[in-house]
Amino acid sequence: MDTTHHWITTPITAELLRGALDLEHTAHGVLPHRLPARARAQCADGQLAMAEAQPSGVRLVFRTRATAVELDTLPTKRVYVGAPPRPDGVYDLLVDGRLTGQAGVTGGNTLTIDMTTGSATHRPGPAGTLRFTGLPDGDKDVEIWLPHNETTELVELRTNAPIEPVPDRGRKVWLHHGSSISHGSDAASPTTTWPALAASLAGVELINLGLGGSALLDPFTARALRDTPADLISIKIGINLVNTDLMRLRAFTPAVHGFLDTIREGHPTAPLLVVSPILCPIHEETPGPSVPDFTALSGGRLRFRAAGDPAERASGKLALGVIRDELARIVQQRAAEDPNLYHLDGRDLYGEADSAELPLPDELHPDAATHRRIGERFATLAFTANGAFTDAGA
Repeated sequence: MDTTHHWITTPITAELLRGALDLEHTAHGVLPHRLPARARAQCADGQLAMAEAQPSGVRLVFRTRATAVELDTLPTKRVYVGAPPRPDGVYDLLVDGRLTGQAGVTGGNTLTIDMTTGSATHRPGPAGTLRFTGLPDGDKDVEIWLPHNETTELVELRTNAPIEPVPDRGRKVWLHHGSSISHGSDAASPTTTWPALAASLAGVELINLGLGGSALLDPFTARALRDTPADLISIKIGINLVNTDLMRLRAFTPAVHGFLDTIREGHPTAPLLVVSPILCPIHEETPGPSVPDFTALSGGRLRFRAAGDPAERASGKLALGVIRDELARIVQQRAAEDPNLYHLDGRDLYGEADSAELPLPDELHPDAATHRRIGERFATLAFTANGAFTDAGA
C-alpha cells in the first residue's frame, strides 16, 4: 500500500486561527498573541509577556479532505530551578468537534526560571514537527488546539489535500478574562482547561483572555475586551490582585468600576458576567503576596504560601473574602442601571466541599480533575436555567 503523502503547504494566516487577537511575524514563522500590540506596548512586565503569548484557547481551524497533517512549531518550554520537569505541551486534534488525537513537540527554546531570585534565562533550540495521520477521508472540520501553557511559534502547515477556512457556523462568541486558573494552570490539555470545557458543553466559540498572574484590572486589558467582537463576556477577578498584593480596597473599587465602564463602551448590552474567586484556603482571610514555599521546593515540590497578615485587612489589604463581598456589592449597585450585568460567586464553582475532595496541589492552582469540575459547573450555572448566558448555545 502506498503511504506516500504529497504535501501541500498553506500559509498560516489570521483567517485560519481562532482565539488570537494578534499575529506577529517572526524570523521563524508567526506567533499568536492574546493581547493586541498596542496593549503589549503599554506594559513591560515579563510575566504578562509570557502569559499572553501562551496560546490558551488558540487553535488552527480549517476544512479539508486531508487524511494527514503536519505542523512545524517552535515551542518555548519553561523549566523551574529545583522543581520537577514540566511535561511537553499537548496539542489536541479535533475532527468535526470530536477529540481524535493528541501529540507533543520536543525540542524548542527553553526558559529557565529561578524562583528564589526571580531571574530567567533563555536558551534557543530547534523547531519540531507535529504529525497527525489516519484522519477520516472526506470533507471535515479540523481543529488543532495549541498548548495552553507553552509559547508556540507556528512555522509551517502541511496537509495532503487542500484546506480552506471554516465558514461561520453561527455560534455565539464567548469572551472570557481571568487569571492562571482561566488560562489553564495545570489542566491536562488545551481542550480541557475549564473555559474550553465550558465552551464545548455550551456550543459557543471561545476567546480566552485568561492571563496567568496578570488578571490585574489593567486598563489595556479592558480596552482589548472592549474592542474584541463578542456576544457574551465574563471576567473573573480576584486571586491575582491578592497574590501580587497589587492594590488596596480604596483602589480596587474604582478600578473594577473603570474596568466595567470600559468594557461597556464596546459592548453596551451584551450579557456581562462578573465571577469572584474560587475558594483558595491560604488567601481566604490572609492577604498576599503569595510566595514560593522554599521548604517544599527544596524537596522537589512547587507550593505557595500566603505572606500577608490577616490583621492587615483593617488597613485595606485585600483577601479573597473582602474581594467577593465588594464584587457582589458593585454588581448589585450597577445592575440597577445595567440589566445585562450578572454576578457569580466563584465558590459555586469550587468551594469548601470541593477543596476537601480535590485540594489545590500547590495551594493556588486546580488540577486536571478540578478543571473539569469547574468547567461543567460553569456551563450549568452560566449557560442553563437562569444563568447569565442562558440560550446562548448554537
